[in-house]
Amino acid sequence: MLDFRMETFLTVCQFMNFTRASEKLNITQPAVSQHIHFLEKHYHTKLFRYEGKRLRLTGAGEILRNASLTMMHDELSMQSEMMKTEEKDEIRFGATRTVGDVLMGKILAKYVRRYPDAHIQMIVENTQGLLRCLDEGTIDFALVEGFFQKSGYDHQTYSDEKYIAVCGSDRCFQEEPVRIEDLFRERLLLRESGSGTREVLERFLDAQNLSVHDFDCIMEVGSLQTIRELAKAGCGITFLYETAVRKELAEGSLIQIPLADFHISHEFNFIWRKGSIYADRYREIFRRFLE
Repeated sequence: MLDFRMETFLTVCQFMNFTRASEKLNITQPAVSQHIHFLEKHYHTKLFRYEGKRLRLTGAGEILRNASLTMMHDELSMQSEMMKTEEKDEIRFGATRTVGDVLMGKILAKYVRRYPDAHIQMIVENTQGLLRCLDEGTIDFALVEGFFQKSGYDHQTYSDEKYIAVCGSDRCFQEEPVRIEDLFRERLLLRESGSGTREVLERFLDAQNLSVHDFDCIMEVGSLQTIRELAKAGCGITFLYETAVRKELAEGSLIQIPLADFHISHEFNFIWRKGSIYADRYREIFRRFLE
């Protein structure tokens, strides 16, 4: 069972504020401070520091946070297993929207044909949402296309996917675009904040001292299918993984916009909490997904 002082520590990590942590835990602020002081004395190191008025984790605090999140996750998984009345092949996991919409149907169809008694729970959420679910222990692992801190999660690469600019086949440009900046006068069809698909574009632009806000018009849409339909209808341009629009490219309803300065690929990864006691089980499920 996770020590109650570790629960306090994780709550402070969540809010980075002792007062809000005490309110969440329904204990006094001095009690929160006492719990943190106990842990710092036990581990012989400072766990938090102030930068101005902002509370920050120290390097040691980050190590303890990652380890305690994994312990909490594993304890919840263990409790779930202990409550089972019979042995079941049960998996709880998440997938980002591109992975869920494009890949998981075929993967799970093969899986249930091979393992017909499997009990499967899959949620579809953006990358940041799935990382929160992993940290809270509501899922065991996730298939993500977005970025994650490798200090906090173990991972295995599922695939490496091309990331491209696309538009409807009837789209007419005033001037044929050659560089990404030539598209700034177009409407950008963009996924919501927290999406791995969006973050790939944002990081590329940031490296060029550019931003998504350099586009004249932005339409933010949380649905991959809606973005594809809008692009096909000529309502704007978008940036997606090639695998997400392979069918549309093949039938000609979408076309790739060739850009001289835009050549990106990014990994789809199978991830779980770093150091989990269930790591071998997760690796086995990953192997089965690849069968």
